[in-house]
Amino acid sequence: MKVGIMGFGKTGRAVATVLLESKKTNLQWVVRQSTRLEHRSVPEFLGIESKEPGLIYSKDEFTISELLDQHPVDIIVDFSSETGLDYYADEAAKRGVTIVSAVSQYSEEQTQKIHNLAKQTCVLHSPNITLGINFLIIAAKILKNIAPYTDIEVIEEHFKLKPEISGTAKVIASELNLPQDNIKSIRAGGIIGTHEILFGFPYQTVRLKHESITREAFGNGILFAIENLQGKPKGFYSMEDLLIPFFKLQDHEADYIKAKKRPWWQFWAI
Repeated sequence: MKVGIMGFGKTGRAVATVLLESKKTNLQWVVRQSTRLEHRSVPEFLGIESKEPGLIYSKDEFTISELLDQHPVDIIVDFSSETGLDYYADEAAKRGVTIVSAVSQYSEEQTQKIHNLAKQTCVLHSPNITLGINFLIIAAKILKNIAPYTDIEVIEEHFKLKPEISGTAKVIASELNLPQDNIKSIRAGGIIGTHEILFGFPYQTVRLKHESITREAFGNGILFAIENLQGKPKGFYSMEDLLIPFFKLQDHEADYIKAKKRPWWQFWAI
C-alpha cells in the first residue's frame, strides 16, 4: 500500500520510521509546511535503509492534484494540524484515497468536513491513535457499564513544560461522560505521556493505565488502522470500530477448543 504523510514533526518522524520498517506499506512522500528538508529522502534523513522514495516536499511546491498525479498513494496519514484538511482532503476523497487522521483536535466545522469526506471515501479519525489508549477507553466503558455508580478519576502525566490539559485525557473524560474536573494533571521531567483511569469501588480499586514509551507507538496504531481499513466500505470510522471485533472472546474460545481437538501432528504443518 502506497502511503503519504502530512506533517513531519517528532510524531510524524516516528510514524515514518514504523512505516518504512513495515513490509506492508510503501512510503511515497511527506508534505510539511516548511521548505526546510525539501527534497530530502526520509529514509536517508532518519538513517533507515530503504528503497522507498519517501521524499519530503513543502506544501507550497505542489497543489494536492499535482502531487497525487505525479506520486499517487492509496492512503494519506495526517499528523499535521487542523488546517491540513484544507490542503488535501477534498481532492483525496474525490479520488477515493483513504484518509487516516490523528490530528488531536478539530473545530466543529472541520469535524463536519471530515464526516462529509466519508461519503466519498474511507475516513478514520482518532485524536490518539495508539492501540493502548483506544483499548483502555473501550475497557473503561465496559467496566463503567458493569458498575455505573463507581467513582471514576482520570489522571494524566506529561513533561514539565506542557501547559494545557492533555487532549487525550479530555477524550477519555468525554467518552466516559465525565466532567473535565475529574481530570487530574501531573507535570514532571520529560514524561512523554501517561494516562490512568481510576475506578474507586467500596472495597477494591481498579486502575487502567497506559504509558507512552516512545512516539513509535503512534506508528503501530497507524499500521493497525491501515491493515484493518482494507476492504471496508466508504464511511467514517474510529479506532473503536476497528477494535471492537477483537473483543468477541467467544469466537477465539471456539477456535481454541477446535484446535485442542486436532491431532497433534497437524500443528507441525502450521
